Amino acid sequence: PEVKPIGLGARDTLRLEAGLCLYGHDIDTTTTPVEAALTWSIQKVRRAGGARAGGYPGAAVIDAQLARGAPRKRSGLIGSERTPVREGALIVDADGRELGRVTSGSLGPTINQPVALAYLPADLPAGTAFFAVVRDKRVPLQATALPFVPQRYVR
Repeated sequence: PEVKPIGLGARDTLRLEAGLCLYGHDIDTTTTPVEAALTWSIQKVRRAGGARAGGYPGAAVIDAQLARGAPRKRSGLIGSERTPVREGALIVDADGRELGRVTSGSLGPTINQPVALAYLPADLPAGTAFFAVVRDKRVPLQATALPFVPQRYVR
């Protein structure tokens, strides 16, 4: 079959539904693999106790987060309304306290709901109600497991 070109918007929607990070948006030089749920990218021999432990930039911080947990974590969010939540939208709790910001967001055409990625406090209690602030309006969100759409590709 012939492959047809697509635009960046389509690529971005597909990677977002797959729960994949985009450098400069969902990950950057201030994000650790533990916070971003990318610990699969750290070889076990390079982790604390491994045959070649450490020796890479940020090893001390990453090893500490692997042992004790990170202060924040990348979370998948689904909107219960049709309003798409875009990058930069503030995430607040029911009392208006800032919890984080959306790093990527769009309407997920496969699940027909708004989807977003954001970094939220790792100790956020399950069932916490939170909202994205979009054009000065609170849009209700719920945390969900990633990926938003089940993986169907083969490595």
